[in-house]
Amino acid sequence: MSKHEPSYYEATARAYKSRPQLVGDHSADICIIGGGFTGTSAALHLAEAGFQVVLLEANEIGWGASGRNGGQICQGHNMSHAEMAKKVGKDTADVLWQTSVDSVDLVKELIEKYQIDCDLAAGVLHVASKSRHADEIKEAVEYKRQQLNYEDVEFLDAKTVADKLGTDRYHGGEWYKEGAHIHPLNFALGLAKAAEEYGAELYDHSAVLEYTDGKQPEVMTAKGRVRCRYLLFACNGYLGHLNGPAARKIMPINNFIIATEPLPESVANRINPDRIAVADSKFVVNYYRLSKDRRMLWGGGENYSQRFPKDIAGFVKKHMLETYPELGDYRIDYAWGGTLAITLNRMPHIARQQENIFVAHGYSGHGVAMATYAGAIFAKAVQGSLEKMDAFERLPMRDFPGGTLLRWPGLVTGMLYYSMLDRLP
Repeated sequence: MSKHEPSYYEATARAYKSRPQLVGDHSADICIIGGGFTGTSAALHLAEAGFQVVLLEANEIGWGASGRNGGQICQGHNMSHAEMAKKVGKDTADVLWQTSVDSVDLVKELIEKYQIDCDLAAGVLHVASKSRHADEIKEAVEYKRQQLNYEDVEFLDAKTVADKLGTDRYHGGEWYKEGAHIHPLNFALGLAKAAEEYGAELYDHSAVLEYTDGKQPEVMTAKGRVRCRYLLFACNGYLGHLNGPAARKIMPINNFIIATEPLPESVANRINPDRIAVADSKFVVNYYRLSKDRRMLWGGGENYSQRFPKDIAGFVKKHMLETYPELGDYRIDYAWGGTLAITLNRMPHIARQQENIFVAHGYSGHGVAMATYAGAIFAKAVQGSLEKMDAFERLPMRDFPGGTLLRWPGLVTGMLYYSMLDRLP
């Protein structure tokens, strides 16, 4: 049976506990498949509202992308408000934009309410890797401030960014004052603990093998079965072929992170004195931050095969050294990878497949806040409040060309093209 994969997060997990495997026949109001942010958030919100909840995790809570990611939470979607307005109208675009703001607030509220010890820290900076990106970022900031009345974002010029990050590599940046970053695995474990305190039943090592739909869906594992009123698929990049229609909407891709040894305080204060999280404007994004114990956590270097590189540390370290060559003097203590899911339009796929079967996945790099929020959207939908669910369902969400069989070749071709553009001036 799978344990958590070795990582900095796994080594510093604070609320870890073993949970039983599902055995025998069970019934519940809600069955949730997947124990990441979406699943644990949904379980918490529903159990708090008085529903009987069973959550089934194939491995252990937080085992997938929720326990391995960059930990950044930030307002905004991959699709701009202006683009969303063209596709679904201004009113729906306004709702979707607001979900991105509310999702960050929700994470902070849950951390405060349930006293989740997950190293919450303030500030996210989206930096321009090219001069033309700086112009685009400046326009985006002005749009948010003027059209959306969102004041908690500011454009920073190249000098100000250099002062914040100890490098002159960037041409400007978008400073999200209310953005934040966290230890993601500890956040997921904290959500699970809170859900259980309200009576939710969470099972580890309980991979779902098949399900039936209908008025009372049934979910089957190797040793048990759950009959329920509502069913949520919250598997993201680890969905596999369990739910074919949902799988065709997403593409699993791999991403990788390294953690250095703890840096001297003088080095940490020079390269990131405010301890903020950073993401650059490349198509294949580099994202990084300092951990509470002053390690550089650097993520990047996606690959598009179904296997991880043999040398993850070497694969990622070269990207870090392009920005901070001086960090080559410090040991890499941890290197790990995980699988996330993207959609064709890079917006989350949050939808009803049937009246009582829902899916939430495809967060496309915005999973910490949006997956947590998606769990709350599902909980509200079950209780009859459908505004947010309806807004996401209005977005055009096409299948990947070729479905699950042929999506890989097309993705590889496209990603290689954009990776080449990243290397151009």
